[in-house]
Amino acid sequence: MVIVALFVRLFYWQVVRGKELSEQGYIQQQSARRVLAQRGDILASDGTWLAASLDAWLLYAQRPKFSGDPSDTSHNLAEIFVEKIENSDNSKEAEKTYKDAFKKEQERIEKLLNKKELVWIPLKNRLNRQTKKAVEELGIDGLYFELEEDRAYPEASSAAHLLGFVGKDNEGKDKGYFGLEGYYDDYLAGKDGFKIAEKNALGIPIIFGVNKEGVAMRGVDLITHIDKGVQLIVEKHLARGLEKYGAISGSITVSRPVDGAILAMASLPSFDPDKYFDYGDEFFRNPVISDAFEPGSIFKPIVMAAGIDSGVVNSDTLCDICSGPLQVDKYFIKTWNNKYNPKSTMRDVIIHSDNVGMAFVGKKLGSDKMYDYLESFGFGRLTGIDLQGEVTPSLRKKGSWNIVDLATTSFGQGIAVTPIQMIKAIGVIANGGLEVAPQLVDKVKLANGTEDLPPNVGKQVISSKAAREITEMMIAAVNEGEAKWALPKGHLIAGKTGTAQIPVSGHYDAEKTIASFVGFAPPYNPKFLMLVTLREPTSSPWASETAAPLWFDIARELFKYFNIRPE
Repeated sequence: MVIVALFVRLFYWQVVRGKELSEQGYIQQQSARRVLAQRGDILASDGTWLAASLDAWLLYAQRPKFSGDPSDTSHNLAEIFVEKIENSDNSKEAEKTYKDAFKKEQERIEKLLNKKELVWIPLKNRLNRQTKKAVEELGIDGLYFELEEDRAYPEASSAAHLLGFVGKDNEGKDKGYFGLEGYYDDYLAGKDGFKIAEKNALGIPIIFGVNKEGVAMRGVDLITHIDKGVQLIVEKHLARGLEKYGAISGSITVSRPVDGAILAMASLPSFDPDKYFDYGDEFFRNPVISDAFEPGSIFKPIVMAAGIDSGVVNSDTLCDICSGPLQVDKYFIKTWNNKYNPKSTMRDVIIHSDNVGMAFVGKKLGSDKMYDYLESFGFGRLTGIDLQGEVTPSLRKKGSWNIVDLATTSFGQGIAVTPIQMIKAIGVIANGGLEVAPQLVDKVKLANGTEDLPPNVGKQVISSKAAREITEMMIAAVNEGEAKWALPKGHLIAGKTGTAQIPVSGHYDAEKTIASFVGFAPPYNPKFLMLVTLREPTSSPWASETAAPLWFDIARELFKYFNIRPE
């Protein structure tokens, strides 16, 4: 019986589990280590860093060489890792915060060191040189360092929504999230290498054993269109604007129409990519590409451009329904100030931001033609901007529009868009009718050179003649409209204000608005296009008293920055 049992046992080990045990034995004879690839940098247009990779170190303990006292070791390490709050106004509260953090960190490290079943014990990652040196000076046997990587954002929260951040995935590996870090993660991350060395039963590498090595490939560098000077101007004014006008949030985007280059993009509230873990998920969402809103009157130049291009109206066409409120089904369309101009031309309609006059244009176009033009301008589809997180609201299905849908869409209500879609659509007018997609990355820096990413130029959406005609209307709207009091002297600007009520629970809130201004300058061969949006300004609900003066304040600095002389 003993011999039979022995044969059965041998059969089990050699045949049934033979392959599995052979693989395990091979693994035990190997010393394998992943070699991390350095992540590529993200650079501004002048070549300076927006995001960069720095050397950092993982601290770990290894048995049996670590034989120190877990309590003493954890206490000494916690003293290095936990920073004291200096010069605090409330020293007692600061001291309590420090003591709580110190206790928590000490307990965490001591718990790890007391796990006897662990041979390799990771204690703290992403240590900088200064912290590494402080740990080394403790002289504790069995503590070692492994080189890893840290991500640094030299400009702190500047351009945070554009950049995103680097966190950990489910396997504990670095991964880019949101913005450029997320969109270009595969390219920035590079390709990790490996080192495999054969070892003996004691774990010592065999000199003439099997050794394999795969070289790590560094990630590519991204050279963006972001102009740090413009970005700083925009962020400064946005912060001041939110405070001055009492808005709860806001965004500003500046582009170069000719090639779609995004020169600056800022949104508040924002976050610090270096400390992303201190913020909730709601801070990471980029409102410019991820939040939809009803655009209101900044949408009117788009609809008017469609009317002019299709030939149903021109600048001098008279509105024959503009003498009073317009009844559409059971609703009445009114002007924003309840003033009416019986013989308004289409030029007057844009200058006075006349909702009734825009409903006149919408009726002339018809719902199917309106749909076709809006789709051509880029609404209802992604712009293709190279940022992670872009969304698009859908257009109401073609053929399903009723007379109310047609009328309200003509003046920018009842339709949802994103700010980046508005930038692209107004860019069509600024470019003489040509569609150009927005773009963040200008060049990709590879190991063997630099590769340009050309502009993504699309189709001719409207004729150059129609584009010029609506541009002239937008110049008149700026010079003769409600915000003319805030104009920079001597400069021509093509623009339009927009004040849209916010839909809440199936109706519009009369007190809450999104104020916006979109425009480009100089009007012919423009150097920049800019959209300003302010959510729920409390100083005034009207864009002519909030978003427009903020736009003009920024433009004054941009005129100097780009050396744009007065007309």
